[in-house]
Amino acid sequence: MKLLVTNLLTLFALFIVNAQTITLPNTVITVNSDYASTFEDLNALCIKKLQTIVTDFNCETIAELYDKKDDVYSVNFTTNNGEIVAYYTKDGNIVRAYETFNNVRLPLEVSQAVCKKYPNCCIVEDVYVLKYNAKKGIAKKEYKITLKLNNEIIKIKTNERGEFI
Repeated sequence: MKLLVTNLLTLFALFIVNAQTITLPNTVITVNSDYASTFEDLNALCIKKLQTIVTDFNCETIAELYDKKDDVYSVNFTTNNGEIVAYYTKDGNIVRAYETFNNVRLPLEVSQAVCKKYPNCCIVEDVYVLKYNAKKGIAKKEYKITLKLNNEIIKIKTNERGEFI
């Protein structure tokens, strides 16, 4: 009887241990995950593509430029409608980044806020700007929008939530 109880307890323990095994999907952990989280909510695919290239940039190609471990070098990434200037450490961490993109698709919140405040205006041009600083933990996003009402040009700024600056 003791043998039967011992075997049952052992079998039960094996099922518990086996039940706690978790299989994770293929997950890529990047060095610059904080920077990557700044563009999770973007609609514009052209911006996401360039930001992914910036995040995955291999700093080994410029490693010989570094004199000291705490040196920071800037690398410019450009497309036909925008640019990202990223500042990398020798380890490949992004310390700062400055992004500007012209005439991108505005987030719904921004479009609605502009249409509500300026109902008869037409959007002529917009510029998306992101300022990222890893030390401060800040990613400041803003949209500089040029509006036209009849013959009058109006320039405004909003953040990503549609709040006017």
